[in-house]
Amino acid sequence: MASGWASDDAVNQQIESTIADAIDHVRNQMAQGVESAEFCEECGETIPEARRQAIQGVRFCVSCQTERDKEMQKTFTLYNRRGSKDSQLR
Repeated sequence: MASGWASDDAVNQQIESTIADAIDHVRNQMAQGVESAEFCEECGETIPEARRQAIQGVRFCVSCQTERDKEMQKTFTLYNRRGSKDSQLR
């Protein structure tokens, strides 16, 4: 059942777009082709070899990365403005 100006699969398109945006955001944050650091840039602790091999271009220890991720969550939301009714009215 279509509602207003939206197509029948508008909800699915909005969900897929939100997921695609989140994936693009994570891919853009990943360091590509960069060698992993031996010591954390934040606290100076040694980054374990297993972590350096698992995550290409890692720059922070687990505890510092966890704190950075918490801060990023405060600023980055998965709110899809393309699917927002407000953005369509402008």
